[in-house]
Amino acid sequence: MGSEMSSLPDLELFTMGMWSIGLGAIGVAVTGILLANTDLFLSKPEAASLEYLETTELKYLGEAQERTFKAGELWKKNGAVIMAVRRPGCFLCREEASELSSLKPQLDQLGIPLYAVVKEKIGTEVEDFQHYFKGEIFLDEKKKFYGPHKRKMLSMGLIRLGVWQNFLRAWKNGYSGNLEGEGFILGGVYVIGAGKQGVLLEHREREFGDKVSLQSVLEAAEKIKPQAADTD
Repeated sequence: MGSEMSSLPDLELFTMGMWSIGLGAIGVAVTGILLANTDLFLSKPEAASLEYLETTELKYLGEAQERTFKAGELWKKNGAVIMAVRRPGCFLCREEASELSSLKPQLDQLGIPLYAVVKEKIGTEVEDFQHYFKGEIFLDEKKKFYGPHKRKMLSMGLIRLGVWQNFLRAWKNGYSGNLEGEGFILGGVYVIGAGKQGVLLEHREREFGDKVSLQSVLEAAEKIKPQAADTD
C-alpha cells in the first residue's frame, strides 16, 4: 500500500513532464510557422546592374547548333521586357507567363519585345511553356538573370500562407504543371531600357508565385527611349 502511494507522485511528475515536452514542441512548431510567414528568413535580393546583365551569354534554343550571344543585344535598340523563369513546368510560372503575354499588344505598339530566359532545357519543357509565353525564349546556363545573389526557397515555401494562396489562385484559374527540373532558385521580371538607359524595373520573386504587377511593367515600358537607327 505504501509503495503504491509513493509511486503516484512519480507518475504525476512523469505525466506533467510529458505534457510540458508536448506543449513545448507545439510552441516551437507554431513559432517556426509564424516566423516562416514573415520576411525574416527570406534571402535578400541584390540588384542586378546593366553592366552585370548585358555581358550574360545566352543561347538560342531550337537550333541544331545552339548559338550564343550577349544579352545586351536583346535591348540594344528598343529595350525589352524579360522574364527569368523559375521553372517552365511550374503552374505558377505558367500563370505569370500568360499574364505577361497579355501585355504583348501594348508592348508591340510601343515597339518593345517580350523575352524569357530559362536556366535549363529538359525534354519538351520549353516548348510546352511556349503555349503560355508569347515571346522568344533563351537559355541562361550560368543563371546570371537569377543573380547576382541567387536566392532559393526550399521546404519553407510549403508552410508560407502566401504560397498556398498563390497555389489556390493559379489552380482556380485553370493552370497545371509538373515537377520536372530545378525549381528552387527564384526568378523575376526585368524591364530594361534601350542602349545604356538601364534597368527600369526589377521584380524579384519573394516566394513561389509572387507575380510582377502588370501595371508596373507597362509604366516602366513606357519610359523606354528607343535608340535612333544607325545612319550611314
